[in-house]
Amino acid sequence: MPELPEVETVRRGLEPAMTGQIITLARLNRDGLRWPFPPRMAERLTGARVLGLRRRSKYILADLSTGESLLIHLGMAGRMLVSGHMPGMFHYDHPTAAKHDHVVLDMENGMRVTFNDARRFGAMDLLPTATGDGHPLLARIGPEPLGNAFDEGYLAGRLRGRTTAIKSALLDQQIVAGLGNIYVCEVLHRASLHPATRARDVTPAMISALVVLIRDVLTEAIEAGGSSLRDYRQADGELGYFQHTFRVYGREGGACLRPGCSGVIARLVQSGRSSFYCPQCQR
Repeated sequence: MPELPEVETVRRGLEPAMTGQIITLARLNRDGLRWPFPPRMAERLTGARVLGLRRRSKYILADLSTGESLLIHLGMAGRMLVSGHMPGMFHYDHPTAAKHDHVVLDMENGMRVTFNDARRFGAMDLLPTATGDGHPLLARIGPEPLGNAFDEGYLAGRLRGRTTAIKSALLDQQIVAGLGNIYVCEVLHRASLHPATRARDVTPAMISALVVLIRDVLTEAIEAGGSSLRDYRQADGELGYFQHTFRVYGREGGACLRPGCSGVIARLVQSGRSSFYCPQCQR
């Protein structure tokens, strides 16, 4: 599933095509994805101007002139693909309609945004912009890790007394928004912290380091266009490149890349997910 860097990269790719533009025609090629689309969704989108695009955790929100926001979740394999031409921008001819093109948005500038989702685990919904934070999918999400509300004092408070593993705690979207398996593995390796360490045993100094490292890893991944492992593509169809700099994720049996460490990357399963780490330098 795309994590924060991938979703943020897609959001940035959609901005030049959508922000400030009217949706001249919205087409739905099915009744829903993971859940049914809201009533009259195509009608409610057609004619609306996109005032801005923002991200909350792993969701993209397009704020509309109608007072509603279009919520987009990419699911496991969803793609938001942009085609068409704008002066000074990329130019991709509109492709022939594909089997899994479920939502198509034609913009007044000639651009087209297509939501393609082969597995149909993605989702779209319309919600009131003013009260959108109360939407069931958004209401209990923790602070953004790149925002000011996420600092060492906050994280220390959320980890205090928890017996759950630090890996599981950082994946908890109620503690911090947008982190997923890939980036938590990479953060813990940089922090020299074993993924099974109990959250309550993480020292104040390590908590302070984790906040910095989380921001560093996410920022580097966004700059690289995210990580392309299976289905993920940027809005222009290009791959992300951060996977080429993975230190541990997916590298079971490979040499640890920490200078001076002779360890070999291992894998353990936590809550049904694979954690990759170096047994020698992450203790």
